[in-house]
Amino acid sequence: MLTVSVVSPEKTLFEGEADSLVAPAFDGDVGILPMHAPMLTLLGSGELTLHAAGGDRRFAIFGGFLEVADDRVRIVTERAETK
Repeated sequence: MLTVSVVSPEKTLFEGEADSLVAPAFDGDVGILPMHAPMLTLLGSGELTLHAAGGDRRFAIFGGFLEVADDRVRIVTERAETK
């Protein structure tokens, strides 16, 4: 299980757990599963999808960065909208 936070300058859009996620990195989509190696990447524009037992959550995000460490994923974006 991943602990995920999605934050924009305006507000925290999501704080919780997910089984996996797919995010738009600056050079293509990146998938994150539990036990992923530590990573830091720039984000591009596109759809962020969080997969969880209660169903998928989708966000349109525009820039920022994604950090993975110890099954924690932090997504800080310049702008985001719930889809």
